[in-house]
Amino acid sequence: MTRVFSGVKPTGHLTLGNYLGAVRRWADEDQYRAESLFCVVDLHALTMQHDPARVRRLSRQAATLLLAAGLDPEQCTVFVQSHVDEHARLSYLMECTATDGEMRRMIQYKEKSVLAKAAGDSVRLSLLTYPALMAADILAYATDEVPVGEDQTQHVELARDLAVRFNQRYGHTFVVPEATSPAVAARVMDLQDPTAKMGKSHESGAGIVYLLDEPDAVRKKVMRAVTDSGREVAYDRESRPGVANLLDVLGACTGRAPGALAETYESYGALKKDTADAVVELLRPLQERHAELVADPGYLETVLRRGAERAREMARPTVDAAYRAIGLLEP
Repeated sequence: MTRVFSGVKPTGHLTLGNYLGAVRRWADEDQYRAESLFCVVDLHALTMQHDPARVRRLSRQAATLLLAAGLDPEQCTVFVQSHVDEHARLSYLMECTATDGEMRRMIQYKEKSVLAKAAGDSVRLSLLTYPALMAADILAYATDEVPVGEDQTQHVELARDLAVRFNQRYGHTFVVPEATSPAVAARVMDLQDPTAKMGKSHESGAGIVYLLDEPDAVRKKVMRAVTDSGREVAYDRESRPGVANLLDVLGACTGRAPGALAETYESYGALKKDTADAVVELLRPLQERHAELVADPGYLETVLRRGAERAREMARPTVDAAYRAIGLLEP
C-alpha cells in the first residue's frame, strides 16, 4: 500500500494557503487512499528565534486544526515530530550524507538567513541543516509520496537525492519518495502581495486569511485584496497576479477552473464578494469542529500519544536498518 507523509510547522497560525495547498487534500483524499502519516514538525520551529510557550501553544493548535479539518485518527496517523526519537536519530545520518553546498542552496535558508541578519539575530546552524531533518522525517517512514505545496518541492527533491546517494553507498535502505501537489491552488498567494505566498508569519497579517479568522475578518481581508490595473477579469498569473490569486482561491473553494470562472465576472468587486463568501463557508465547519475539540483537550492528548506510538513502530525498522548499513554497531 502507498505510504504518504507530510507535516505542518508550528511557527504561526495555519492559513487558508496551508488548507487549500495541502491539508484539505490530506483529509479528503490521502488518508483514505494510502497509509498516511501527518505530523506537527515542532523541531523545525526551533531554527529561528522563538518563544517556547508559543511553540507549544501553536503545536497544539496545529494538531487540533488538522483534526478539525477532517483527519481521522482511525484512518491515518497524527502525531508530533518531537515525540518520535527516530526523526532526530536519522537526521544525523542525513547530515552525514548531504553536502554543505546542497544545504546552502536551499531557498528557505537563503531567505531566512537574510531576514535573521537584518533583524540583528545570529543565524543558527539548525537553519542550515534542517533540510537534513526534513529528509529524515520523510525517509524514516519508507514514504512513497509527500503531498506538499510548490514551495516545499525543493526539500522533497533533496530527500530523494539523499535516499539515492545513501542506497548507492551503503546498500538499499530507503524508498525514494515523490512530491505530489493538487491541481488548483497549490500555492495561495498573499492577498496584499500576490507575488509572495500566503505565509503564516508575515508581520501585518493583512493579506493572510487564518483558519480561525472570524467571518467578518475574512471578508474584510478578501475585499481589500490587491487586484491589478485595468478592469477586465482575466486569469493570467504573470500580468494579473492579484486577480489570478482570487480566481485560484475561488476555484479551490468551489471546485471550478479559475479560467472558466474569470469568464463569468465583469468586475473585481463581484469576484471579491463571491470569493469572500466562498472562503467563509469553506471555513465554517472547520471552525465549528475546532471549537468542539478545544472543549475536550483530553481527546487531542490521546490522539497524539497513540499517533506517536504508531509512528515509532513504523519508523524504527527503517532507522535501525540505516544505522546498520552506515556502519554503526547494534546496541
